[in-house]
Amino acid sequence: MLQKDTRKKPEWLKMPTIGNSSAGEVRRVLRELELNTVCSEAKCPNRGHCFQRGTATFLIMGHVCTRNCRYCAIERNIKTPPPLDPDEPARVAEASARMNLRYVVLTSVTRDDLPDGGAGHIAATVKAIKEKIPGVRVEVLTPDFKGSIESLRTVAASAPSVFNHNLETVERLFPYLRPIASYRKSLEVLRLFGETAPSIPRKSGIMAGLGETEEDMMKTLEDLRENGVTLLTIGQYLQPTSRHLPVVRFLEPSEFENWEKRALEMGFTGVASGALVRSSYQADILADARKVQQ
Repeated sequence: MLQKDTRKKPEWLKMPTIGNSSAGEVRRVLRELELNTVCSEAKCPNRGHCFQRGTATFLIMGHVCTRNCRYCAIERNIKTPPPLDPDEPARVAEASARMNLRYVVLTSVTRDDLPDGGAGHIAATVKAIKEKIPGVRVEVLTPDFKGSIESLRTVAASAPSVFNHNLETVERLFPYLRPIASYRKSLEVLRLFGETAPSIPRKSGIMAGLGETEEDMMKTLEDLRENGVTLLTIGQYLQPTSRHLPVVRFLEPSEFENWEKRALEMGFTGVASGALVRSSYQADILADARKVQQ
C-alpha cells in the first residue's frame, strides 16, 4: 500500500508564496470561462509563479484521463470519460486574448476513447487561438494517440510552434510507471511528427527521482536526440498524494545543472533542468533556446 512521503523537502524545493493582481486575474479568467489548467489539475508547484507572469497551461479535452500513470494527479476514468466540449476551443482562445498571451501552451488528458485520440480537438483549439490573436505562438503537449500517424498529421496541419510529447521516465521504469503507454511508441511519435512537419521543433520532458540511474538517463537523452528532439525539460518528481508513488531520491541542484550541461553537449538546443522545472515551465523562453531562469 502506498503512503504519503513524510520526508522533509529540501530547501530548494520550496517556492515562495505568491499573490498579486496578475495571478488573481488569471484565476478569475479561468473560472469565468470554465477552463482547466494542468497547473491546478496536476498540482504543479510553479502555478503561483506562472500565474504571476500572466501565463497558464490550458488542459483541454476535459479533466479526466483514460490512462493510469502511477505518478499523475489528474483524475482517471479508463472507460467512460465525459464527451468533448465543442465550445472549448473558442473559450481557450478568448482566455488567451484576455490574458494578453503571446505564447500559449496547450496540453490535454489522454482520450483513448476517441477515434482520433482528440487530435481534431487539439488542432481546432490551435486554430481558434491563432484566429483570435494574430502572431501568437502555440505549443502543444500531446498524448501518444496510440501512435496514429493520421492523428499526428491532423495536429501538424494546425501548425503549432512547438510539438511536445513527454517520455516522463526512462525505458527501464516505463512499464511500471506508465503501464498503458509504451516507451518505444512515444519515441516513434516524436520521430513521426518530425517526418510529417520537419520545420516544427520537437520537445520532451523527463522526471527525475523515481529510481532511474545515470546510465538510464543517458540512454534516454540519446534516444530523444536520435528521434529529433531538440528541446528538453528535466524536473524533480514530487509525490502529489499518498495514492501515488513516493519519491525515491531528491536530486541536488548541482545534478540538474550537470544534466543541462550534458544535454547541451549532446546537441539539444534548449534545456531547462531544475528541481521545479515542469514541461511547460517558461516554455516561451525555452522555445527560443534562451536560458530559463529558476
